[in-house]
Amino acid sequence: MLHFIDISPVAITYIKYDVSLNDRYTYYLFFRFLATGQNFEMLKYDFLMGSRTVSSIVTDTCEAIWRVLKPLELQPPSSKERWEEIAKNFHSKTNFPNCLGAVDGIHVRLTCPLHSGSNYYNYKTYFSIVLLAVVDADYRFIAIDVGAYGRESDSNIFNDWTFGKNLARNELNLPSPKALPNTDNPSLPYVFLGDEAFALNTNILRPYPRNNLNEQRRVFNYRLSRARRLVECTFGILSNKWRIFHTSMTIPPDFAVLVTKTACVLHNFVRARDGYNFEDSLTHYFEDNPFRCPQHRSTNAGRNVRDGFAEYFVSQAGEIPWQYRRINT
Repeated sequence: MLHFIDISPVAITYIKYDVSLNDRYTYYLFFRFLATGQNFEMLKYDFLMGSRTVSSIVTDTCEAIWRVLKPLELQPPSSKERWEEIAKNFHSKTNFPNCLGAVDGIHVRLTCPLHSGSNYYNYKTYFSIVLLAVVDADYRFIAIDVGAYGRESDSNIFNDWTFGKNLARNELNLPSPKALPNTDNPSLPYVFLGDEAFALNTNILRPYPRNNLNEQRRVFNYRLSRARRLVECTFGILSNKWRIFHTSMTIPPDFAVLVTKTACVLHNFVRARDGYNFEDSLTHYFEDNPFRCPQHRSTNAGRNVRDGFAEYFVSQAGEIPWQYRRINT
Protein backbone atom coordinates (compact mmCIF):
# COMPACT_ATOMS: atom_id res chain seq x y z
CA MET A 1 0.00 0.00 0.00
CA LEU A 2 2.96 2.32 0.44
CA HIS A 3 3.28 2.88 -3.31
CA PHE A 4 -0.02 4.84 -3.23
CA ILE A 5 1.97 7.81 -1.90
CA ASP A 6 4.24 7.86 -4.94
CA ILE A 7 2.00 10.21 -6.91
CA SER A 8 4.82 12.16 -8.51
CA PRO A 9 8.36 13.24 -7.54
CA VAL A 10 7.03 16.67 -6.60
CA ALA A 11 4.17 15.33 -4.46
CA ILE A 12 6.35 12.85 -2.59
CA THR A 13 8.85 15.65 -1.92
CA TYR A 14 6.13 17.80 -0.36
CA ILE A 15 4.84 14.92 1.76
CA LYS A 16 8.25 13.83 2.98
CA TYR A 17 9.17 17.37 3.88
CA ASP A 18 6.38 17.53 6.44
CA VAL A 19 6.47 14.19 8.20
CA SER A 20 8.64 13.46 11.20
CA LEU A 21 10.58 10.46 9.83
CA ASN A 22 11.80 10.78 6.27
CA ASP A 23 11.46 7.13 5.20
CA ARG A 24 8.96 4.39 4.42
CA TYR A 25 8.84 3.42 8.11
CA THR A 26 6.72 6.52 8.70
CA TYR A 27 4.13 5.49 6.13
CA TYR A 28 4.06 1.94 7.43
CA LEU A 29 3.15 3.27 10.87
CA PHE A 30 0.53 5.60 9.42
CA PHE A 31 -1.18 2.93 7.31
CA ARG A 32 -1.01 0.48 10.19
CA PHE A 33 -3.00 2.98 12.25
CA LEU A 34 -5.52 3.60 9.47
CA ALA A 35 -5.95 0.01 8.34
CA THR A 36 -6.18 -1.69 11.75
CA GLY A 37 -7.69 0.89 14.09
CA GLN A 38 -5.01 0.29 16.72
CA ASN A 39 -4.66 3.18 19.14
CA PHE A 40 -1.39 4.98 19.85
CA GLU A 41 -0.78 3.07 23.08
CA MET A 42 -0.75 -0.19 21.12
CA LEU A 43 1.33 1.17 18.25
CA LYS A 44 4.05 2.54 20.50
CA TYR A 45 4.99 -1.01 21.55
CA ASP A 46 4.99 -2.28 17.97
CA PHE A 47 7.22 0.55 16.73
CA LEU A 48 9.24 1.14 19.92
CA MET A 49 8.56 4.84 20.22
CA GLY A 50 6.52 7.09 22.51
CA SER A 51 2.81 7.53 21.97
CA ARG A 52 3.32 11.27 21.43
CA THR A 53 5.79 10.51 18.65
CA VAL A 54 3.26 8.15 17.06
CA SER A 55 0.58 10.84 17.33
CA SER A 56 2.88 13.43 15.77
CA ILE A 57 3.77 11.15 12.85
CA VAL A 58 0.12 10.33 12.13
CA THR A 59 -0.88 13.99 12.33
CA ASP A 60 1.91 15.22 10.04
CA THR A 61 1.28 12.45 7.50
CA CYS A 62 -2.47 13.13 7.44
CA GLU A 63 -1.93 16.85 6.89
CA ALA A 64 0.57 16.24 4.09
CA ILE A 65 -1.58 13.65 2.28
CA TRP A 66 -4.71 15.79 2.58
CA ARG A 67 -2.96 18.88 1.22
CA VAL A 68 -1.37 17.04 -1.72
CA LEU A 69 -4.21 14.71 -2.73
CA LYS A 70 -7.29 16.88 -2.15
CA PRO A 71 -6.77 19.07 -5.27
CA LEU A 72 -6.15 15.92 -7.32
CA GLU A 73 -8.74 13.48 -6.01
CA LEU A 74 -11.51 15.32 -4.13
CA GLN A 75 -12.52 18.41 -6.07
CA PRO A 76 -16.19 18.81 -7.07
CA PRO A 77 -16.61 19.19 -10.86
CA SER A 78 -16.27 22.74 -12.09
CA SER A 79 -17.59 22.26 -15.63
CA LYS A 80 -20.96 21.25 -17.00
CA GLU A 81 -19.26 18.66 -19.20
CA ARG A 82 -17.85 16.85 -16.16
CA TRP A 83 -21.25 16.87 -14.42
CA GLU A 84 -22.81 15.42 -17.58
CA GLU A 85 -20.21 12.61 -17.60
CA ILE A 86 -21.17 11.74 -14.01
CA ALA A 87 -24.87 11.75 -14.92
CA LYS A 88 -24.28 9.55 -17.97
CA ASN A 89 -22.34 7.05 -15.84
CA PHE A 90 -25.08 7.08 -13.18
CA HIS A 91 -27.74 6.37 -15.78
CA SER A 92 -25.81 3.49 -17.34
CA LYS A 93 -25.25 1.80 -13.96
CA THR A 94 -28.48 2.56 -12.10
CA ASN A 95 -31.09 3.40 -14.81
CA PHE A 96 -31.71 6.75 -13.11
CA PRO A 97 -31.35 9.62 -15.63
CA ASN A 98 -30.30 13.20 -14.88
CA CYS A 99 -28.66 12.08 -11.63
CA LEU A 100 -25.46 13.79 -10.48
CA GLY A 101 -24.83 11.86 -7.26
CA ALA A 102 -26.18 10.26 -4.11
CA VAL A 103 -25.92 11.99 -0.75
CA ASP A 104 -26.02 10.63 2.79
CA GLY A 105 -24.51 11.15 6.22
CA ILE A 106 -23.06 8.62 8.66
CA HIS A 107 -21.63 8.70 12.19
CA VAL A 108 -17.92 8.25 12.88
CA ARG A 109 -17.55 6.87 16.40
CA LEU A 110 -15.51 8.71 19.05
CA THR A 111 -14.70 8.13 22.67
CA CYS A 112 -16.25 10.83 24.85
CA PRO A 113 -14.49 14.13 24.02
CA LEU A 114 -13.38 16.16 27.02
CA HIS A 115 -15.66 19.02 28.13
CA SER A 116 -18.00 18.51 25.14
CA GLY A 117 -21.28 18.15 27.00
CA SER A 118 -23.91 16.50 24.81
CA ASN A 119 -22.82 18.04 21.49
CA TYR A 120 -21.28 14.85 20.12
CA TYR A 121 -23.84 12.53 21.74
CA ASN A 122 -26.09 11.10 19.03
CA TYR A 123 -29.47 9.36 18.96
CA LYS A 124 -27.77 5.95 19.05
CA THR A 125 -26.41 6.83 22.51
CA TYR A 126 -22.72 7.12 21.64
CA PHE A 127 -20.38 9.97 20.72
CA SER A 128 -19.62 10.78 17.11
CA ILE A 129 -18.91 13.27 14.38
CA VAL A 130 -20.83 13.22 11.10
CA LEU A 131 -19.38 12.46 7.67
CA LEU A 132 -21.71 13.83 4.99
CA ALA A 133 -20.82 12.85 1.44
CA VAL A 134 -21.92 13.07 -2.18
CA VAL A 135 -20.72 10.11 -4.29
CA ASP A 136 -20.74 9.18 -7.97
CA ALA A 137 -21.55 5.89 -9.69
CA ASP A 138 -17.95 4.67 -9.35
CA TYR A 139 -18.14 4.69 -5.53
CA ARG A 140 -15.95 7.78 -5.34
CA PHE A 141 -16.54 10.86 -3.22
CA ILE A 142 -17.49 13.99 -5.15
CA ALA A 143 -17.52 16.16 -2.03
CA ILE A 144 -17.42 15.60 1.72
CA ASP A 145 -18.16 17.51 4.91
CA VAL A 146 -16.63 16.16 8.13
CA GLY A 147 -16.87 17.30 11.73
CA ALA A 148 -20.46 18.26 12.48
CA TYR A 149 -21.70 17.30 15.93
CA GLY A 150 -23.21 13.83 16.19
CA ARG A 151 -26.52 15.26 17.41
CA GLU A 152 -27.06 17.22 14.15
CA SER A 153 -29.31 15.95 11.35
CA ASP A 154 -28.22 15.45 7.74
CA SER A 155 -30.47 18.21 6.44
CA ASN A 156 -29.13 20.84 8.85
CA ILE A 157 -25.55 19.87 8.06
CA PHE A 158 -26.21 19.92 4.31
CA ASN A 159 -27.77 23.38 4.47
CA ASP A 160 -24.76 24.74 6.39
CA TRP A 161 -22.25 23.03 4.10
CA THR A 162 -20.54 25.10 1.40
CA PHE A 163 -21.59 22.55 -1.23
CA GLY A 164 -25.22 22.74 -0.07
CA LYS A 165 -25.18 26.52 -0.04
CA ASN A 166 -23.71 26.65 -3.54
CA LEU A 167 -26.38 24.23 -4.73
CA ALA A 168 -29.13 26.39 -3.23
CA ARG A 169 -27.64 29.49 -4.88
CA ASN A 170 -27.25 27.69 -8.22
CA GLU A 171 -23.47 28.19 -8.12
CA LEU A 172 -22.31 24.63 -8.86
CA ASN A 173 -22.39 25.16 -12.64
CA LEU A 174 -24.84 22.30 -13.11
CA PRO A 175 -26.06 21.41 -16.63
CA SER A 176 -29.29 22.91 -17.86
CA PRO A 177 -32.49 20.85 -17.47
CA LYS A 178 -32.80 18.10 -20.05
CA ALA A 179 -35.57 15.86 -21.37
CA LEU A 180 -35.38 12.31 -20.03
CA PRO A 181 -34.14 9.59 -22.43
CA ASN A 182 -36.51 8.49 -25.21
CA THR A 183 -39.00 11.26 -24.48
CA ASP A 184 -39.96 14.67 -25.81
CA ASN A 185 -41.51 15.68 -22.51
CA PRO A 186 -40.67 18.95 -20.79
CA SER A 187 -37.09 19.06 -19.51
CA LEU A 188 -36.33 18.01 -15.94
CA PRO A 189 -33.41 19.34 -13.87
CA TYR A 190 -30.34 17.35 -12.88
CA VAL A 191 -30.72 16.07 -9.33
CA PHE A 192 -29.00 14.55 -6.31
CA LEU A 193 -30.63 11.62 -4.52
CA GLY A 194 -31.17 11.59 -0.75
CA ASP A 195 -33.28 9.81 1.84
CA GLU A 196 -36.11 11.11 4.03
CA ALA A 197 -33.68 13.27 6.02
CA PHE A 198 -33.37 15.78 3.17
CA ALA A 199 -35.83 18.43 2.11
CA LEU A 200 -37.34 17.92 -1.33
CA ASN A 201 -36.50 20.62 -3.88
CA THR A 202 -35.74 20.97 -7.57
CA ASN A 203 -32.21 19.53 -7.26
CA ILE A 204 -32.63 17.04 -4.38
CA LEU A 205 -35.05 14.12 -4.59
CA ARG A 206 -36.24 12.04 -1.66
CA PRO A 207 -38.67 9.09 -1.51
CA TYR A 208 -42.42 9.46 -1.25
CA PRO A 209 -43.77 8.98 2.29
CA ARG A 210 -44.39 5.30 2.97
CA ASN A 211 -48.10 5.58 3.77
CA ASN A 212 -50.73 5.32 1.02
CA LEU A 213 -48.34 4.52 -1.81
CA ASN A 214 -49.77 3.69 -5.22
CA GLU A 215 -47.88 1.61 -7.79
CA GLN A 216 -46.28 4.63 -9.48
CA ARG A 217 -44.90 5.94 -6.21
CA ARG A 218 -43.66 2.53 -5.11
CA VAL A 219 -41.80 2.21 -8.40
CA PHE A 220 -40.23 5.63 -7.91
CA ASN A 221 -39.12 4.75 -4.37
CA TYR A 222 -37.59 1.51 -5.65
CA ARG A 223 -35.73 3.26 -8.47
CA LEU A 224 -34.45 5.99 -6.15
CA SER A 225 -33.37 3.47 -3.52
CA ARG A 226 -31.63 1.37 -6.17
CA ALA A 227 -29.58 4.37 -7.29
CA ARG A 228 -29.00 5.81 -3.82
CA ARG A 229 -27.55 2.55 -2.50
CA LEU A 230 -24.25 3.55 -4.13
CA VAL A 231 -23.53 5.95 -1.28
CA GLU A 232 -24.12 3.15 1.25
CA CYS A 233 -21.80 0.88 -0.73
CA THR A 234 -19.16 3.62 -0.77
CA PHE A 235 -19.25 3.85 3.01
CA GLY A 236 -18.89 0.07 3.15
CA ILE A 237 -15.81 0.11 0.93
CA LEU A 238 -14.33 2.96 2.97
CA SER A 239 -14.85 1.29 6.35
CA ASN A 240 -13.64 -2.13 5.23
CA LYS A 241 -10.52 -0.70 3.62
CA TRP A 242 -9.66 1.57 6.57
CA ARG A 243 -10.69 -0.33 9.68
CA ILE A 244 -10.11 2.62 11.94
CA PHE A 245 -13.86 3.10 11.30
CA HIS A 246 -14.67 -0.27 12.90
CA THR A 247 -13.77 1.11 16.33
CA SER A 248 -14.30 4.24 18.39
CA MET A 249 -11.48 6.69 17.70
CA THR A 250 -9.59 7.46 20.91
CA ILE A 251 -8.47 10.87 19.66
CA PRO A 252 -9.88 14.42 19.97
CA PRO A 253 -12.62 15.45 17.52
CA ASP A 254 -10.38 17.78 15.48
CA PHE A 255 -7.88 14.95 15.02
CA ALA A 256 -10.72 12.56 14.06
CA VAL A 257 -11.86 15.05 11.41
CA LEU A 258 -8.37 15.11 9.89
CA VAL A 259 -8.11 11.30 9.93
CA THR A 260 -11.55 10.92 8.30
CA LYS A 261 -10.78 13.44 5.55
CA THR A 262 -7.48 11.71 4.84
CA ALA A 263 -9.18 8.31 4.65
CA CYS A 264 -11.75 9.69 2.19
CA VAL A 265 -9.16 11.21 -0.14
CA LEU A 266 -7.09 8.00 0.00
CA HIS A 267 -10.29 6.07 -0.79
CA ASN A 268 -10.68 8.06 -4.02
CA PHE A 269 -7.01 7.58 -4.85
CA VAL A 270 -7.22 3.81 -4.37
CA ARG A 271 -10.55 3.48 -6.20
CA ALA A 272 -9.18 5.22 -9.29
CA ARG A 273 -6.22 2.82 -9.48
CA ASP A 274 -6.97 -0.50 -7.79
CA GLY A 275 -10.76 -0.82 -7.84
CA TYR A 276 -12.53 -2.45 -4.88
CA ASN A 277 -13.67 -5.76 -3.46
CA PHE A 278 -17.38 -6.30 -4.06
CA GLU A 279 -17.80 -7.93 -0.64
CA ASP A 280 -16.63 -4.71 1.02
CA SER A 281 -19.57 -2.82 -0.47
CA LEU A 282 -22.18 -5.09 1.13
CA THR A 283 -21.81 -3.91 4.74
CA HIS A 284 -20.44 -0.96 6.64
CA TYR A 285 -19.90 -0.21 10.31
CA PHE A 286 -21.33 3.28 10.38
CA GLU A 287 -24.70 4.39 11.72
CA ASP A 288 -26.97 6.47 9.48
CA ASN A 289 -28.14 9.85 10.64
CA PRO A 290 -31.88 9.79 11.49
CA PHE A 291 -34.72 11.70 9.88
CA ARG A 292 -35.17 14.73 12.12
CA CYS A 293 -35.84 17.85 10.09
CA PRO A 294 -39.49 18.94 10.31
CA GLN A 295 -38.40 22.57 9.96
CA HIS A 296 -37.23 21.98 6.37
CA ARG A 297 -40.28 21.88 4.11
CA SER A 298 -40.53 20.46 0.63
CA THR A 299 -41.15 22.90 -2.20
CA ASN A 300 -43.92 22.68 -4.79
CA ALA A 301 -41.31 22.79 -7.56
CA GLY A 302 -39.55 19.84 -5.95
CA ARG A 303 -42.80 17.86 -5.81
CA ASN A 304 -43.40 18.53 -9.50
CA VAL A 305 -39.91 17.33 -10.39
CA ARG A 306 -40.37 14.16 -8.35
CA ASP A 307 -43.76 13.52 -9.95
CA GLY A 308 -42.15 13.97 -13.37
CA PHE A 309 -39.56 11.28 -12.64
CA ALA A 310 -42.24 9.00 -11.14
CA GLU A 311 -44.39 9.25 -14.29
CA TYR A 312 -41.36 8.52 -16.47
CA PHE A 313 -40.43 5.38 -14.52
CA VAL A 314 -43.83 3.77 -15.24
CA SER A 315 -43.91 4.87 -18.89
CA GLN A 316 -42.79 2.70 -21.78
CA ALA A 317 -39.78 4.96 -22.27
CA GLY A 318 -38.50 4.74 -18.70
CA GLU A 319 -39.60 1.46 -17.12
CA ILE A 320 -37.26 -1.47 -16.54
CA PRO A 321 -38.53 -5.07 -16.86
CA TRP A 322 -38.03 -6.20 -13.26
CA GLN A 323 -39.27 -3.15 -11.33
CA TYR A 324 -42.83 -4.39 -10.82
CA ARG A 325 -41.64 -7.74 -9.56
CA ARG A 326 -39.36 -5.97 -7.07
CA ILE A 327 -42.03 -3.73 -5.60
CA ASN A 328 -44.40 -6.68 -5.11
CA THR A 329 -41.96 -8.95 -3.26
